[in-house]
Amino acid sequence: MARTSPGVRFPPLLIYVIGYGIGRLIERALPLPILPGGRNVVMTVFGWLLIVSSLIFVTAALIIFRRHKTGIYPTQPASTIVRSGPYRYTRNPMYVGMTATYAGISLLTNMLWPLLVLPILIAILQSTVIRREESYLREAFGDAYESYCREVRRWI
Repeated sequence: MARTSPGVRFPPLLIYVIGYGIGRLIERALPLPILPGGRNVVMTVFGWLLIVSSLIFVTAALIIFRRHKTGIYPTQPASTIVRSGPYRYTRNPMYVGMTATYAGISLLTNMLWPLLVLPILIAILQSTVIRREESYLREAFGDAYESYCREVRRWI
């Protein structure tokens, strides 16, 4: 029987929130700033640049999904493979955006622990969410999705 969605049972944003929370808890126990003595102007500007650009990127991805009337959340069915907007550059612009926002917040708070936790979060996201989504899309769209995968990278 064909699946009607990737079957991810939780919002992927939760992985980032929990991971950041763990990073903050470690930070409270073992402070490890990115820059001893506090953040500087470059770090602040880069942090805000990451956050603002990633929010624009994620918003564009959401708008394009709505225009194509396809599932936004991994509990919803996909009706098409979107190849426009940010989907021309990455198969996962929402996750790229969440990752950039997470990194930007870490810069603004001058905390290294959340950044050290980030690769673990990405591995968890890859194994619990992206792998399920890609498997579902391969089942749903076959060669069309395989072609898209050959043309566009998973991340950037």
